[in-house]
Amino acid sequence: TGPMISECLGNLLRITLSAEYFEDKYLSFSVIDQSGIAWELDEAMASQCGYTVTYSNWRNIEFRASALSCHSRLEKDMFTVTIQIKASHTPDMKNTATHLKSASCRYGPWSPRELVCESNYMEVSVRREVPQTVKDFIQDEPDDWTLAFPEAKAGEASVWQIVFHQPEEKKALLVSDAWSAGYGLNTTDTRVLLRIPYTAVQIQLVEAQGITFSAVRSSTFYKQRWMILMVDTAVACPVDGVDYANKTIIWTVPKYTQPLSAGATSFKDVLVEAGVDLHKLSAKEMASRKYVLSNDLNAITMKIPIGAEGGYYKTSVSSGQHGTKYTINLFLEHQWEDNKWGLTKHTIIKEIETPFEQVKLAIINNSNLSARLMNVTVGTFLPDVELVNLTIDGATVAVPEAVQHGYLTYEIRYANGSKAYVIKVPSDAPSIKKEYMRADMRAHTLNVTLAFIIHPTSETFTVPVITVSTVKDAVLPSARGFCDGRNLRLIITRGNVDQNWLPFISDWHLTPEAAQKYNYSLRDNGTHLAISVPFLSSHVNYEDFHTSGIKASLHLTLKDGITLANRRNFSISCRFSPSELIQCLPNGTVVITTVKLVGIADLDTSLLVLRDRQCKPSLVTEKTATFKFNVNTCGTSRKFNSTTMIYENDVLYFRPGNDTPVYQLKFVCSYAIKQTVDIRYESKKNPPPSIKPGFGSLALSLKLFKEKSYSDPYQESEYPVVKYLRESLYFEVELLQPKDARLELNLDDCWATNSRSQDSLPQWPILINGCENSEDSYRTVFHEVNYSIRVKFPQHLKRFEVRMFTFVQGTTLLQE
Repeated sequence: TGPMISECLGNLLRITLSAEYFEDKYLSFSVIDQSGIAWELDEAMASQCGYTVTYSNWRNIEFRASALSCHSRLEKDMFTVTIQIKASHTPDMKNTATHLKSASCRYGPWSPRELVCESNYMEVSVRREVPQTVKDFIQDEPDDWTLAFPEAKAGEASVWQIVFHQPEEKKALLVSDAWSAGYGLNTTDTRVLLRIPYTAVQIQLVEAQGITFSAVRSSTFYKQRWMILMVDTAVACPVDGVDYANKTIIWTVPKYTQPLSAGATSFKDVLVEAGVDLHKLSAKEMASRKYVLSNDLNAITMKIPIGAEGGYYKTSVSSGQHGTKYTINLFLEHQWEDNKWGLTKHTIIKEIETPFEQVKLAIINNSNLSARLMNVTVGTFLPDVELVNLTIDGATVAVPEAVQHGYLTYEIRYANGSKAYVIKVPSDAPSIKKEYMRADMRAHTLNVTLAFIIHPTSETFTVPVITVSTVKDAVLPSARGFCDGRNLRLIITRGNVDQNWLPFISDWHLTPEAAQKYNYSLRDNGTHLAISVPFLSSHVNYEDFHTSGIKASLHLTLKDGITLANRRNFSISCRFSPSELIQCLPNGTVVITTVKLVGIADLDTSLLVLRDRQCKPSLVTEKTATFKFNVNTCGTSRKFNSTTMIYENDVLYFRPGNDTPVYQLKFVCSYAIKQTVDIRYESKKNPPPSIKPGFGSLALSLKLFKEKSYSDPYQESEYPVVKYLRESLYFEVELLQPKDARLELNLDDCWATNSRSQDSLPQWPILINGCENSEDSYRTVFHEVNYSIRVKFPQHLKRFEVRMFTFVQGTTLLQE
């Protein structure tokens, strides 16, 4: 237990850093040499000196060191490695915590040749057999041996030299040059070591049985007076050989590859062992995990079921999609004897990662709408995934800030290490969209995008979560209708589903502008919609005539504001007195309006006539026609009785080519033959005018003028206007509509704010109840408005002057 655990694994030391201690920290690794000097590791130094830093499982960090790494302390069959780890919460590595770990491992006996294929380097160490020099021997002869070994000719005495054998040439490097090129070299009393990063220039890619190896053929020379020691330091490591079939990993490693078997003619397998995470597995353990290890004449093959024990899944992203890869850290140890080296030990460490496989996430709606709570579970995820933010109504917020929007998120962890995330949000949160469906049903829609990060790769992906729950909470709009003397009226009480529903009469959208055009009344205070339409108008339907009256109806439809689908229909029908259609004037003039009935769809009101077909309507609309004529014209008949003179006529409609009318409306005007009227007149004072509250639309404008003459207003392009303190501002308020001379504009309250919002604070009153503010240092001044070419109704304007001021708090100027 603790932050670091060490293990001895053959000729490797492994130190595992616990994620519990080092998660979410920036780390720096250093190796301490025998003098106590710390050498900080980077990728180049690690591969040159025999160190590997990688991740194991999901978040644990693994440090491995070779027995012959640069700063190992060797004592007989024991090697000791000391590392220093600095951990910080910031990338600048300030306020670091330092951890030291020293571990010793016993290793032996050494084989004559040992090969290690690590994830970031190849290593070969061979037994060093150097003959003892003859004491006090002095060489007098020329260096004739240089003719036999030209590769070593340029070398200095007692300096190792490496010769790389490449197909086109041989290249010799002194130790210092080889070290500068990234190669690692080490010698002990009994061993010679060469370490080669996979990025080295001299690496050759060779094939054996169709599998590619990264290989280097090299010889190491030592010049010592009269002799040269040459050591074969060839090394080869497989770079592929992995295949996938039937949910199985197949790893094939050819035996006795050419770079390693050059010069040998006979081979014999001594040992083939394999394992996971550098732990060897027995045949029984492999069988329990369903591993298969086979050793054929020319190759060793391992078969691992994808998902088997020993490996682990990790989260991955491909083209923005969430998925997984299965990873397993295999290793293979092959020992053989040949007639050149004797015993060779070849250790191969191989991290295998399967191709990306998309994983479909489950989004489970657990909403409890009786408790007015949306509840969704999203998963499952592997432990390396973390939810970092949510996008709500287009705004991205971090998980802790989501609570302010009503979103509560938390993890559910399962026994196998996987997890899911739960999102809870009240159903009345502004981001929960509600849509009317049918009857008393509404759809509550949760639409949020979750953003995740994968540790330790820092890859990201998003998961859109859209869930819809149906709730019986719809309140539909209702209506009541009535008629007065000349109007049909509907008052609609809004529900909770019609915020975006629009009023239509037939297919005509009833907007405030359209209502004003036809002299209709339309008022909407958010909770009620009031509509009033005159009896004689183009959007009223006329159903029948009777002596009791004319049946007229108004049909209103509320439509969806997006799809324009019909949502709710309302109608009102009333009977109006026939006297609404006819005027019999004392001078013998008759004005009659006839209406088009719904039962005669093809009736053209412009073709209506009186008995005298030359008498045509003077005013025509789609549904009405108005005639104005004298009782002595247009075929009007006349009857008398003792007290009354009666005039009769008909409004007729003939279809073309037919003399039989399909529409006939008879009307009568009666005049008294003799009538005496007594009139009593008395002069009285006019009663004082009274004001009754009413409703209507007023159009107002507020303008700022450049000077007291109020002749030159500031144009829109001139804003914002710059003024100095106490400089005069000249304002004019004008009533634009209606143009009624009987109206007079009076200002009640006027105030200034520090922003565009009229309700923002602070505020300062300029007018209070129509008067200047008595607390103002420079009081508002009213200016008289007189008739002019521009001003037709002076009573429709108010002008006042205000001195420029600013808002302060203490001594600080407030700005928007």
